[in-house]
Amino acid sequence: MSELHKFIFDGLPVRGMIVRLTDAWTEILRRRAAGDATSGYPPPVRDLLGEMTAAAVLMQANIKFNGALVLQIFGDGPVKVAVVEVQPDLSLRATAKVVGEVAPDARLSGLVNLGNQGRCAITLDPKDKFPGQQPYQGVVPLHGDRREKLENVSEVLEHYMLQSEQLDTTLVLAANDQVAAGLLIQRLPLQGEGNLAGSMVSRENEDEIGLNEHYNRIAILARSLKRDELLTLDVDTVLRRLFWDEQVLRFTPQQGADGPRFACRCSRTRVRNMIRSLGRDEAESILAERGDIEVGCDFCGLQYRFDPVDAAQIFAEPGDQPPGTSVVQ
Repeated sequence: MSELHKFIFDGLPVRGMIVRLTDAWTEILRRRAAGDATSGYPPPVRDLLGEMTAAAVLMQANIKFNGALVLQIFGDGPVKVAVVEVQPDLSLRATAKVVGEVAPDARLSGLVNLGNQGRCAITLDPKDKFPGQQPYQGVVPLHGDRREKLENVSEVLEHYMLQSEQLDTTLVLAANDQVAAGLLIQRLPLQGEGNLAGSMVSRENEDEIGLNEHYNRIAILARSLKRDELLTLDVDTVLRRLFWDEQVLRFTPQQGADGPRFACRCSRTRVRNMIRSLGRDEAESILAERGDIEVGCDFCGLQYRFDPVDAAQIFAEPGDQPPGTSVVQ
């Protein structure tokens, strides 16, 4: 069962989290591969998306944001875009669009950043918006300060967190075909609550960047965690091996209905609205060519079919619509 563990270091300005996505992650991969034998992600894409999924859960749990956190990486490689969405209750979904050949040993730059123009975007979409309120989005490049290509999602996100929160952050991420896992270590803010929208950062927090000896010591220990250890060891063993000489205070793990789990927010109503946004002429053109309009959800694989009668209902006046048809699964 997928699980999230939060902990702090007693008396020190450092907090941490470990996420292990098992059933939630394998469900994402199962749905992707359900179409045919060639539908599954190539291993480098699978691992990239898994690391992003683990990271997005950690970031959502860290900021306690009442809305969706959407993590996207996009560029000019064979992976045009990879997207993860995590809701406040830790329900999640993820997908990637692959349009070219993926080398077996491809890393981040070979997947999305061939011309060094790749970007990482994090969007915070509030659940209850004020009138006129827009989602907050921050974007960082997939290269360092000297324009060197970054090869790890963790490096990109650490840079983002430093910019948005002015807080030192260490991320260790790993994924395979069974597990997507991540470890986050972060220096606590001196005042206020750090958040990705950057609305509560302070000069005091910024002045502490890189200087706290307690955080630096714990970050070094965290970075010693190997990929295979993160993927195969249980959380108790990981914490004991890394921080055996520290006083770690742990909170109740989040799992099951309270923990990370796969869930898709697609619906027939959402698809109807999307078709309506295309316009009557475009919808009729598709119907003339194909006989129906079929839309598949990239996240969960569910197929929604609208025949000519269904399509006519979409553009009919409210109150004139007979009952619609059911979803084709």
